[in-house]
This record gives sequence, C-alpha cells and structure tokens, in this order.
Amino acid sequence: MTLGAEMGKKERLEDLKSAHIREMENRTARVSSRVEDFLEIIVELEDIHGEARVSDIASHLAISRPTVVRMLGKMAKEGWIEKIPYRPVKLLPKGRQHAEWMRERHSILFSLLRLLGVEETTAHHETEGIEHHLSETTVREIEKLIKRLEQ
Repeated sequence: MTLGAEMGKKERLEDLKSAHIREMENRTARVSSRVEDFLEIIVELEDIHGEARVSDIASHLAISRPTVVRMLGKMAKEGWIEKIPYRPVKLLPKGRQHAEWMRERHSILFSLLRLLGVEETTAHHETEGIEHHLSETTVREIEKLIKRLEQ
C-alpha cells in the first residue's frame, strides 16, 4: 500500500469520527423521526378530515392505539399537540409549523429524485427514508440545485 493510500484511509477514518461526533451533537437538537412520523399523519388527517383521532393515527402508522397514546402524551408535553382524553388531538402552532416544513422538505427531496429519473413510487418511499436525516441547510442547497437544473 502506498503512503498516499494509507493517509487517505486515516483521513477517512478521522472524517468518519468527526461525522459521528457531529451526528450525536445534532441528534439532541433535531426532532426525532418518530415525532415527525406522527406530525406527518396528524397534519394530513387534520387537513383531510378536520381532526386526528387516535384510532386513525394508529391505523395510518400501523401501530397499536396504546403506543399512539403514549407518544401523543410525550408530544403534548413537548408542545407539539394539544391532547385531551377521548378527544381528537390538535396540532399546536409549533407542530403545524414543523409539519409544514416537513411537507416542503419532502417535496424538495422528491423533486430531486424524480429529476434523477427515479420512478415516482420509489421516489416517495426513498424520500421517506432520507428526509429525517438531512439538515435544513442541506435541503435548501438541494432546492437551489433543483432550480438551477430546471432552468
């Protein structure tokens, strides 16, 4: 192995360490992907049906009602939703604002994948897989790239 290749591997190892440290630091500031999954469903249910019931949230996330109730309790404590027992949940302004950003983020990333030639259904599924892991700064740069490519 050449000295340059050895240095490249060491630099890569250091880059990986740096990335993992940054990820751990950002993880506490970032909204969890599970909270985002709930927000996505709640905003869609509110917009389509005017309300988001526990049973509907459970159905759309394919999880049990008790699991939904536990998570909604956590989200209410964090200020995302208003939760009154036996009533539909309501997004609070913080929850609505983040859900709207998530819609925009999904649209931007979906557009990029479609520009790359990814089939529509696959693009939606893969967007779901990556969208929770990108910073707003990165998504905004992708948005700029899309605009340049579409010109």
